[in-house]
Amino acid sequence: MKTVLILVGKTTNKHISACIDDYVGRITHYMPFEILVIPELKNTKSLTFAQQKEREGELILRQIQDGDHVVLLDEHGKERRSIDFASWLEKKSQNVRRLVFVIGGAYGFADSVYQRGNEKVSLSQMTFSHQMVRMIFVEQVYRACTIIKGEPYHHE
Repeated sequence: MKTVLILVGKTTNKHISACIDDYVGRITHYMPFEILVIPELKNTKSLTFAQQKEREGELILRQIQDGDHVVLLDEHGKERRSIDFASWLEKKSQNVRRLVFVIGGAYGFADSVYQRGNEKVSLSQMTFSHQMVRMIFVEQVYRACTIIKGEPYHHE
């Protein structure tokens, strides 16, 4: 199974970016993993939040293939413990060819992206910056990989 993380906009904090790169490097020892960055929209002052979401949504949907299983990282999604996320990821690896996670822009997802999504996942009921969500998410994917392999990274 190939796993893809789609992000809207670059990670601008160099410390968070370095941490993300570190975890992505670790993840690739366990599975094919790729980050696709949707460029931030330019000249958005004349656009409403809804128009920005629609344009970002079009760019996101261009990266999604027909057979993809799409998981939106969304505050209204299902929360899972790390152990449960690992179990879920292991099951997906058995019947999904390409698993795509999406972290939207600052204003969330367009309706078209919600319609394309197969499910929603929430990392927490707390709100994190988009920069930090990226880092937290890739750490959780790495943690899940080590749980699946029975390695000592996760302590329960």
